[in-house]
Amino acid sequence: MLHDRRKFIKTAALSSTMALGLPQIVSAAMKEKGFLPNKIRLKENDVVLFQGDSITDMGRDRSRKEPNDNSGLGPGYTFVAASELLLKKPDKKLKIYNRGISGNVVPQLIERWKEDCIDLKPDVLSILIGVNDYWHTLNGSYDGTAETYKKSYEQLLTQTKEELPHVKLIIGEPYAVNGVSVVDDSWFPAFDAYREAARSLAKQFDAVFIPYQDIYQKAAKKTGPAYWTGDGVHPNTAGDALMGEAILNVLR
Repeated sequence: MLHDRRKFIKTAALSSTMALGLPQIVSAAMKEKGFLPNKIRLKENDVVLFQGDSITDMGRDRSRKEPNDNSGLGPGYTFVAASELLLKKPDKKLKIYNRGISGNVVPQLIERWKEDCIDLKPDVLSILIGVNDYWHTLNGSYDGTAETYKKSYEQLLTQTKEELPHVKLIIGEPYAVNGVSVVDDSWFPAFDAYREAARSLAKQFDAVFIPYQDIYQKAAKKTGPAYWTGDGVHPNTAGDALMGEAILNVLR
């Protein structure tokens, strides 16, 4: 019953945002910033892995390790993307995992990377990380910098390509929606350095780049920013649909 309700909520959210032109919002934001994505062609039996922090985690059941598991995928954008992929591409026999962990910064991804990435042998790897690398410096719980972020992220991606040379990478831009709860003008321009680092690394490692900041900003012009996120960082149901559509936009 819970899973059925969650599917209904996500489908309803996707339908309502579609009415606002959601696919056009995503594609327009990418084109406007010069990102005409090299779409990743999915193959039969591909393993698709989502990695990151709480935006990806979204309260998933970490005890559920099997692919394509409702609770293991969590209720966020990964669920939106996975359910659409599994619906539209049953012939591909995809195996989709979520291994995001709330609160993570890049060095914490490095610590768990073998078990939570390398050992799963993903064919497609989507990573969204970076907001905590800045946010946690504001309360003194982390002393990293934008340079720390870029260097440790580069280390992570280098290891990934060495051990999984054929993996197809998707790098999501860390984002913060200004004017909603925890995010205000004081975040900028310092936070922009993290966005630029992710963009630079995507180019360096030949990854598909998703400009989430620009996508949210364009969407906010239609509805106001609070429609998509409750605190400026974590997506709500509509925000999950927005991000799920962005993932679907770069896969075929």
